[in-house]
Amino acid sequence: MKRNLTLWIIAFLVTIATAVFQRFTGPTYPVKGETILKDTKIQYTLDRSHSGQEHHLIKIKVRDKNVTGLLKWKRHKTSDNWSFQRMRYIDGELVGALPPQPPAGKLEYQIILSDDEYQVLVPQEGPVVIRFKGEVPAYVLIPHIIFIFLAMLFSTRTGLEYFNNEPKYEKLVYLTLIFLILGGFIFGPVVQYFAFGALWTGFPFGYDLTDNKTLIALIGWLTAFIMMKRSEKPYRWIIAASVLMFIVFLIPHSLLGSELDYSKMNNP
Repeated sequence: MKRNLTLWIIAFLVTIATAVFQRFTGPTYPVKGETILKDTKIQYTLDRSHSGQEHHLIKIKVRDKNVTGLLKWKRHKTSDNWSFQRMRYIDGELVGALPPQPPAGKLEYQIILSDDEYQVLVPQEGPVVIRFKGEVPAYVLIPHIIFIFLAMLFSTRTGLEYFNNEPKYEKLVYLTLIFLILGGFIFGPVVQYFAFGALWTGFPFGYDLTDNKTLIALIGWLTAFIMMKRSEKPYRWIIAASVLMFIVFLIPHSLLGSELDYSKMNNP
């Protein structure tokens, strides 16, 4: 009993660590940093994802009302000229607005901060790329997140079952498959549809890495399920499926995700 509890705790911690790693390394995690204008330190957080059809507000806190901001943007991976907008000073913040884009459309943007003497680009490393998507209802998004989390939890726990004195894999394998199918292949496509207007953009229809890595995980666990019935040493296949899912779920979420090709649209 004690060992079983320990294995569940380890599985839970591994799952949490994987989820946090995905969140902080993904292409939708905000760009955070600070810059110095004259003698003033200015911190910023710049979003890389926007849900809904409204303008996306860009805000930077500044203490000096003499500091001005110029927001520049253009459509990502195009030869468009830069558009510029002077940011407004509202309640201690410089505020600008990026125009809404179709689902999977991307803008790259940067901010020019200046006072009477100095000027600095934010961020200095180069423009930030933000992706626009449709609003996903909570009744779809929340179950998707829960089932994907449970799939990773049970996948890890199933692999760790090897360390039990008398391993019992069958129920754990079943639950892993059920949660993976619910999260990745039922609610996942619905989330994709609300966000980007397509149910599936992985193989064989596209290169969406989130869809493809979920497909790889399913293939791994279906193989383990079959070999659990046929192999004399099923634990090898089960451990392999668990490790495979751990590896593919370390790939940052939304990497190589849906992206609108502006060249196939009319000019704005």
